Amino acid sequence: MMAIQRSNCFHARGEQDPCHASSNVYMIMFGIVQVFFSQIPDFDQVWWLSILAAVMSFTYSAVGLALGAAQVAQNRTFAGSAMGVAVGFVTKTGDVVTPAQKVWRNLQALGDIAFAYSYSIILIEIQDTLRSPPAEARTMRKATGISVVVTSVFYLLCGCMGYAAFGDDAPGNLLTGFGFYRPYWLLDVANMAIVVHLVGAYQVYCQPLFAFMERRAERRWPNGLPGGDYELGLAWIKWKVSVFRLAWRTCFVAVTTVVAMLLPFFNDVVGILGALGFWPLTVYFPVEMYIAHRRIRRWTTTWVGLQALSLACLLVSLAAAVGSIAGVLLDLKSYRPFRSTY
Repeated sequence: MMAIQRSNCFHARGEQDPCHASSNVYMIMFGIVQVFFSQIPDFDQVWWLSILAAVMSFTYSAVGLALGAAQVAQNRTFAGSAMGVAVGFVTKTGDVVTPAQKVWRNLQALGDIAFAYSYSIILIEIQDTLRSPPAEARTMRKATGISVVVTSVFYLLCGCMGYAAFGDDAPGNLLTGFGFYRPYWLLDVANMAIVVHLVGAYQVYCQPLFAFMERRAERRWPNGLPGGDYELGLAWIKWKVSVFRLAWRTCFVAVTTVVAMLLPFFNDVVGILGALGFWPLTVYFPVEMYIAHRRIRRWTTTWVGLQALSLACLLVSLAAAVGSIAGVLLDLKSYRPFRSTY
């Protein structure tokens, strides 16, 4: 949403205007939208949600890839180098990339990549949105295989083409890169696709937590949740509202919104989340469940191979966590709470 505002500003006022924008207003707006969406019952059962997410993801990925390719064609050469950002490079903010910072950035990148593949957290939630027949499990197995290949190809193409287009000046978000404001309407389409995607993604990620907490509350108060339920109606539309559900989900959204405003470091935070969730949720538990389900004996070739895979991914998660935390600490040096602008 900030990128949309800035691209329109560049178009209206010219390239020399800094067009600063604050993220706080947009974060609050996003939080308000999520408060309303959080009250929708059985949101995870909405079958068209997966289709909408796929269309939005393909839209902004394709736009980013196309704009990167166009920039390379305009430059008539590939920017950057095989070793990445050079030590001693001066960034747009005037900072000099030191050897230590390059190491931290490399490790943080592992966390960003790991986050992109942490879909196992919501596999069941996505499966719940699928129609049947055929069986959801069979559809999901096929969809997972196809989506991993397509996602990998798209992400690699976008990342490599973005670096080839901008070199060491490549921004964390390619859609906000210099020169990307020229086809401002296309940039707006891509960024709006991200907004729509993330509005739904927020709910898909939160629904398991909502369900878990409310099941615990129902066991704690078997005779009825605190506050009771009320039926509201508007014309012919009627729905039940749980006071407990309304209060706790609203508080949850409010807390996450405040945390987002306190830590507006997108790449660093994504790296931390990827590092924390990748090994235990994407690797360790699935591997252990597979071993138990298949009754694979200890010290067999398959068991050793799976444990080696798990150990390697654990090391990746630890390295990514270190790099991302170091990135946040560097960001905090020039950070003022609730004053995020760019």
